[in-house]
Amino acid sequence: MLARAGWNLLRAVLGENRETDKRSLTSVEHALWQERQATMAPRLPMSAPDISADDIAAVVAVLNSGTLALGPASLAFEQAMADYVGAAHAIAVNSGTSGLHLCVRAAGIGPGDEVVTSPFSFVASANCMLFEGAVPVFADIDAETMCLDPAQVEAALTPRTRGILPVHVFGQPAAMAPLGEIADARDLVVIEDACEALGAEYRGRRVGTFGQSACFSFYPNKQMTTGEGAIVVTDCDRTAAAIRSMRNQGRGAMGAWLEHEVLGYNYRMTEMSAALGVSQLSRIETILATRAAAAARYAVGLADIPGIAMIAAAPDTTRLSWFAAIARLDPWFDRDRIIANLANRGIPARAYFSPLHLQPVYRERFGFRGGEFPVTEQVARTTLALPFFNAISRDQIEMVCAQVGAVLADERASGRA
Repeated sequence: MLARAGWNLLRAVLGENRETDKRSLTSVEHALWQERQATMAPRLPMSAPDISADDIAAVVAVLNSGTLALGPASLAFEQAMADYVGAAHAIAVNSGTSGLHLCVRAAGIGPGDEVVTSPFSFVASANCMLFEGAVPVFADIDAETMCLDPAQVEAALTPRTRGILPVHVFGQPAAMAPLGEIADARDLVVIEDACEALGAEYRGRRVGTFGQSACFSFYPNKQMTTGEGAIVVTDCDRTAAAIRSMRNQGRGAMGAWLEHEVLGYNYRMTEMSAALGVSQLSRIETILATRAAAAARYAVGLADIPGIAMIAAAPDTTRLSWFAAIARLDPWFDRDRIIANLANRGIPARAYFSPLHLQPVYRERFGFRGGEFPVTEQVARTTLALPFFNAISRDQIEMVCAQVGAVLADERASGRA
């Protein structure tokens, strides 16, 4: 029974990777891969990691080395990422959530402190303050960039404000110049949530270099992946040392393994993840160009369909790093019904994001009722994420656009839009 379960798992793993390099498989694995490929029905995924033969070889090399944690792959990944972003330090951790938590803790943000951030984000960008007893104070977003509106940030400041945590949502940089001016005028720390924005540029400068620290995430739906994992970058030696220690159970740089200098966590990245990161980062520019080309095809395909349009780079965005294919619907469409109708046609689509202040945990803790951040709520009702991954083909994009056009046409013909 156990052996059969193992073979079934192997079948599933080999079958899910449609780009598996057959040369890297044993004869038994190859036979299983062929059998699985023959029985799988074509299915358009919402997202998919881009794993090459070189990526697999890099991970296998680590497994063969016997060093699976805190080894040379982690050091190589950190150095390569620091060089790419343009930061003095990079520290590998096991998730974007962990990285943001360490950024907050390293900044000395604690109980009663307030940090202004966006309500239009993944929940980790606000939860990281709650972990330290601090208060995430939401400020509404700009309708076009979907990032923090600096005027709303300024209005949200109080004597208890200690920092600003902008989110470069969907790979679109936040307005870092005015946000930086606000922070400098009041001696506030800036922590960038760049988890969706590797390679993005604001006024010719890479995101991740504007704040005291920043975090990039590499979940499988991101531009590049380490499976699970993230990188914190900073130019501050003290911040880097604190984060290195805290991610490794509070150990000192030269201390014994069982000597813990500060309160710490097991937030380390594995060597397998780091090796995958090194391999993926080596082709990041190709990956980003491929994703930008796919986004451009979506923009063309949706251009003649009334009531929908792809998001676009803001005037100060030198480079939008395409995390997802996000379209905006006219407000009279029922976005959730459109998602359901697309699913009936075999097209996956998603809502992105649900406002953080309307999440049950935040409603209960802070008493939000809806209506506090109208731009965020309007944007959240009208964003539509379409299938997007490195290997998506021109034909697949055209098929998605055709089905979106048909569904919206049905909505208009029925009088529901």
